[in-house]
Parts: sequence; structure tokens; C-alpha cells
Amino acid sequence: MAYFLTADGGTESLRARVYDGNGNCLGTKAVPYRTHFTPGRAEQDPVDWWRNFVTASRGAITDAGVEPAQIEAIAYATTCCTVVALDENGGALRPAIMWMDVRAHEEAEEVLATGDDALKLNGAGQGPVSAEWMIPKSLWLKRNEPEIFGRAHRICEYQDFLTFKLTGEWAASLDNAGLRWHYRSREGGWARDMLAALDLSELEGKWPQRMVPPGEVIGTLCPRAADELGLLRSVRVVQGGADALIGMIGLGVHKPGQLAMITGSSHLQFGVTEAPLNAPGVWGSYADIVYPDRWIVEGGQTSTGSIINWLSRLTGGPLDYDMLNARAAELPPGSEGLLVQDHFQGNRTPHTDPLSRGAIVGLTLAHEPHHIFRAIMEAIGFGTRAILDAFAQAGYQSSEMTVGGGASASQLWLQIHADTAGIPVRVPASPDAPSTGSAVLAGVGAGYFASIDEGIGAMVHPGRVIEPIADNVRRYQEIYPRYAALYPALKEVLA
Repeated sequence: MAYFLTADGGTESLRARVYDGNGNCLGTKAVPYRTHFTPGRAEQDPVDWWRNFVTASRGAITDAGVEPAQIEAIAYATTCCTVVALDENGGALRPAIMWMDVRAHEEAEEVLATGDDALKLNGAGQGPVSAEWMIPKSLWLKRNEPEIFGRAHRICEYQDFLTFKLTGEWAASLDNAGLRWHYRSREGGWARDMLAALDLSELEGKWPQRMVPPGEVIGTLCPRAADELGLLRSVRVVQGGADALIGMIGLGVHKPGQLAMITGSSHLQFGVTEAPLNAPGVWGSYADIVYPDRWIVEGGQTSTGSIINWLSRLTGGPLDYDMLNARAAELPPGSEGLLVQDHFQGNRTPHTDPLSRGAIVGLTLAHEPHHIFRAIMEAIGFGTRAILDAFAQAGYQSSEMTVGGGASASQLWLQIHADTAGIPVRVPASPDAPSTGSAVLAGVGAGYFASIDEGIGAMVHPGRVIEPIADNVRRYQEIYPRYAALYPALKEVLA
């Protein structure tokens, strides 16, 4: 039996898991790390990433009850775009700028103003460009911390940092670069004209020059990593990518017309197409970043599960989720007059407005925590619907949605998503999509499967289906226009 080690480097923790060749998770271990927040900013210490990777990996292998010598390959998914500035030895020169950090919103506007051809990936060239992405963040770094920028041997991502620590090699994931660096595998590679227009051409030399697609072997463990992990040096390190995109693999979403939603601190929605599709309000389409000869269209919500965590902090948590879910489920759609705008850390799509903010509207003295709890979930469901509407206007529509991640643990949240979107929601047998997807990639890299599609067939198994409730769908159809009206109204107030 083959055994594979995976890691999911998320916003709040790193979780390692051990899988067998049939897609069964045999052992798991999660280790939390701190994120340092200030308004519009979020940072982490890369030292924590590696320390947690080692601790979690050893713990998962022990929990699985397998011998370390039986691990054949490693693959991992991480947050994207979490940008790190590293020296020649892979040491961090400053804290990492997290994916949700939107300090580079002015630089994002300048990227859009270049009018470069690579911008067709941003709403068919109409933009906007997100402050979360690689080039705006790098431009911010050059302007605001020029000494750090100048010293940086590599400016790359969480994913690439782990790759260097594991193998001693500098390699970039085609998945991350195609998604967030304006790299186009079929049209000239790096966006050199864009960099030149921004006086940022030296950034190209600071990026890893080897571009590796998901499922391809980067190398084997370097001696130091093998010793720290307690593994054989022959273990193959296989390219992964952005957690949500690798999650598509773990959900089994690989055929044109299918739709995936990865949930957690944020939500991401992805569709698969067999031809390019570029339209306003939609990000992409991105060629070959997950599957060869297929394109990915994208939407996303910056803060979703993180709003629930905010509520927990606000109320002095931890929250009693079982009680809140039970009481919230008793409420009718609409949470008895409460309406929430879910832009607590800005909006990713369809508005792509980093300066938009959250709001709770309609509060009365009769409302209790479970009202707010449900209203937050409804707002996130409405935010998802807004993205699916943008997809439909672009010509991409799906009759169902496959969901993985944190929200899949809540039957109420799944039902609200089915009801607000008006389509069935599928949850695979293993909802830990980024880890399952990483296991598939490890199996491909280890030579057990000829393709990612074949690996999906062997390791991803069907689970349950949540059908929309007709009465709830009708009620949410009535409420949704009020939600949609919040953004333009609040934009005026917050301007």
C-alpha cells in the first residue's frame, strides 16, 4: 500500500494528513499559528510555517500508525497569494504579507492603469485588479520598504517557501503564478511589459525561475528536511498550489460545467471550462493551472468563516456552535429582519473593492446572538449567489455546487447555501478538499496514477446531497435584492 503525506497551510493553522492510495485519511495533526491583524493588513511569521509543518507531519504519521519509511511522496496546498521576501538561504526578511492583506490597493489601481494585455484575466481587461495579488504587493514592498525589496533574493509565496525548505530548490507553482502573478503559460509567460510599465522589472529576477505544474515532481527531500521530518531522503516532493485550487481536485471537480466552492476563512468559487472565458465581474479564465488543456473561472469572498471567528472574539468566545446552529435553524429565512453585508475585509468579487466594509443592518433589542449568527451565514450565502450571477451573465452556469471545507461541517450553512443559490449542494465523502487534492497529486507524482483525472477516480468518493427547500428559495429571492442594495448604499456612506 502506498502512503502519502499532505499539508494544508491555511490562514489559522497548518494541518498535515496521511493518506493511502484509496483516498482514505489515516492520520491527521493540526498546529495553529498567529496572524497579526491591523486594519486592512494581515501578517504571519514564516518561521511558524516550517515549525508547524514539521510538528504536524510527525504527528500525522504517528496518528496514522504507519512507519515513516512507508511515506513515498509529499504534496501540499497553501494560502494564495501570501507573499514572502526571502534571502539566499530561505530566511524571511520580514513577516509574510497574507493573502487577505489589502494594503496595496493604490498599487492595484496602478497595475490596472497599465492596460497591459495580461489584464484580460481581470474581468476581460476591465478589472478591477485586487490588492491581494502578487504584483501590487511587490510594488508596495519596493516603494515602502525599499531596503527589504533590494535585499530580497526571492519574492514568492508560502508554497514556494515550503518547497525550498523541503528540497533546497527554488520553484514556483504554475497554479499560483497563473492565478495571482499574471503568468500566462500559453501567451509569453511573465507579464514583462506590465512590470516595465510599473518600474518593477527587477521583480522577475526575484521570482523562482522554474515553473512546475501541479502533480509534477520537484525533487526529493534535502538532507536537513529529511532529518527534521524523520523521513527517507528518497521521498518525492510533488508540486501543489493554492489551497482552493487544489481543493477542486479533492472535490472531484474536473469536468467542464462543474462548479466547486471551497470554504473556510474565505469562500472561493471555481468552474472548469474547455475554452477561454473572460468577462466583467469574473476572474480568469486561467489556462492549465490545475488540469492540462482546461481553463478555470473564479469568484471569491474574502471573509466568510473569519466573520464567525470575529463573532466569537466579540462575544468573548468560544461560541457554543451546537447551540447556535440549533437555535438559528429555528429562525425563518431573513433572521427576523437582520441583514448583514459580508465585506468585513473588503470584497473580492464581483465588486473587487478592498475598501468596502461589513455591516449589520436592522438590529433591535429583541435580537440575540443566534440571530446575528444566522444572518452572517445568510449574507455569505447571498455573497455566493452574487458571484454565481456574475458567472451566469458571463455564460457559465452550473446546475449544482460541490462544497468542501469548514462550512461543510454545518448542515444549516449548507442548507442556506442551497436555498440562497437555488441549486443542490454536494459534499464528497471527504470534505477536506485541499488535503485530498494534495493526496491525489502525491499519488500522481509517485507514479501510481497516469493523470490527475485518474487519481480523482481512485481517491475521491461521493458523499451526500443537500437539496434546496422550495419555500426557503422563494423567501430568499425576496430578500436578496435588499442585500444587493447594501453595497452601493454603504459605499456612499463610507466614501
